Amino acid sequence: MAEFNADDFCFMSRAIELAKRGLYTTHPNPRVGCVLVKDNKIIAEGWHEKAGEAHAEIHALKNAGANAKGATAYVTLEPCCHQGRTPACSEALIQAGVIKVIAAMQDPHDKVAGQGIEQLQQAGIETAVGLLETEAQKLNPGFIKRMQTGRPYVCCKMAMSLDGRTAMASGESEWITGDAARADVQHWRAQADCIMTGIGTVMHDNPRMNVRLPQTEKQPLRVVVDSNLRMTADRKILVQAGETLLFTCATNADLNNAEVVTVASKQDRVDLEAVLVELGKREINEVHLECGATLAGAMLQAELIDELVIYMAPVLMGDTGRGLFHLPGLEKMADKISLDIFEQRQVGNDWRLRAKIVNS
Repeated sequence: MAEFNADDFCFMSRAIELAKRGLYTTHPNPRVGCVLVKDNKIIAEGWHEKAGEAHAEIHALKNAGANAKGATAYVTLEPCCHQGRTPACSEALIQAGVIKVIAAMQDPHDKVAGQGIEQLQQAGIETAVGLLETEAQKLNPGFIKRMQTGRPYVCCKMAMSLDGRTAMASGESEWITGDAARADVQHWRAQADCIMTGIGTVMHDNPRMNVRLPQTEKQPLRVVVDSNLRMTADRKILVQAGETLLFTCATNADLNNAEVVTVASKQDRVDLEAVLVELGKREINEVHLECGATLAGAMLQAELIDELVIYMAPVLMGDTGRGLFHLPGLEKMADKISLDIFEQRQVGNDWRLRAKIVNS
């Protein structure tokens, strides 16, 4: 394990902050930042802005010009070494005369996976990997998971009352949380590659499932799980700008303004794992799941949810209200699903909880 000093941590922290600027725009590529340092001073910076455009290292090298010779590059992800949408960054660093490259983490892509570092080493460039690795991994949970498993990272967003209700017994649910929490949700939607919901939510609430931020350049793909093809042409999710993908068990299915994909059934419903595999094939890194208790519960029990984002409002809705998850079969304390809450933050008058599933 390489040893790093305080300056190394400072420069890599800056690279991580730069990478965050691509939070909403790099799909399906990872978010990456790069800092070039010479004589212990930053001489140039760059970050990956959009897929198909220059990577972070290329931006930084261009900004440095001839001054890049003899510099150290701090990059949040191992430089790529293959020709993809853009040329290899490892070769560009070699040609620029960089003498050292420090990467926060190894690239999980099978066309890189240590080969970028090896190419730099063969060119005589000193390398090190692992500086602020955990922080770098947080930049790209979806890209990392897709490279490792073929499936995207699933973040499930829910809103509930203090007594754990998502709607009144009648189904009325507008609005549990306040303006600040609803605005916050838009940012979670924006950083996802797709927004996924179930047909029950579509038919009952008729949502648009889009991003309503003024700076939004491209809407995420909208995905609907509709086992029996109940979708009707008048639903808002079909008529708004952006693409809609519908998964069903029905054969010979067709629907205007949506691509219909027939997948295998599991207990007379869409096989949810098959849905995620198909999304992974389409280079979907991060899924933002907003749905009702039935789909949320099914995803949770199938161990397909990676993270929960729950907004909790300071209201009580009574014991006849509807719960967060439909989880049949949980009858004993030994059956309970444990969560690891790793973030608690006040958003307006509400609280946002982020949690990982510990066991199920």
